Amino acid sequence: MLGREHPALLSGIGDTRIGRARCGDADAIGELYADLSPGVLGYLRGAGACDAEDLAGDVFLAVIRGLAGFEGDETAFRRWVFTIAHHRLIDVLRKDAHRTIGASFTPGVDILEDDTYDRVIGRLDAAPAVRALARLTPDQRDAVLLRSVAGLSVADTAAVLNKSQGAVKTLHRRALAALVRLVDGETVS
Repeated sequence: MLGREHPALLSGIGDTRIGRARCGDADAIGELYADLSPGVLGYLRGAGACDAEDLAGDVFLAVIRGLAGFEGDETAFRRWVFTIAHHRLIDVLRKDAHRTIGASFTPGVDILEDDTYDRVIGRLDAAPAVRALARLTPDQRDAVLLRSVAGLSVADTAAVLNKSQGAVKTLHRRALAALVRLVDGETVS
């Protein structure tokens, strides 16, 4: 716990969780992980990552590796973590697309060979939502997941997706309207 052993290293950084985490404080890193991991995992699952838990682990490994170079407050940190998650997701989806040419891919549906009971039940509970999200465009899905699941602001979502705030607002509004239509259509049929 570098931050606790060497408080002088915190000068200029401040006594924030981010500052303590940057100095190696395991408790601060754990708190940040506990705060952000459910949202990151929800984003990755909703976006169709085949092994969202493994990918979330990769995201947080990248966060730990890059933490010493991070500068900013907790809002910037949250945006940075979801930017890493978004980039890792894109990389995995591209890699999977090359591997599965000719195979059918349904976002959010995993191969269940080695899953534990709890993971299977969690997927079944979320299956209708994941199916509905899979029918959105990738941009709409990202906007709704980052805004509604991860809880990012419009500005932060725009930064993660490299889009304007107006584009994010439009994508989010259209995605929510499409989800309402999809849900209404499922209950009617």
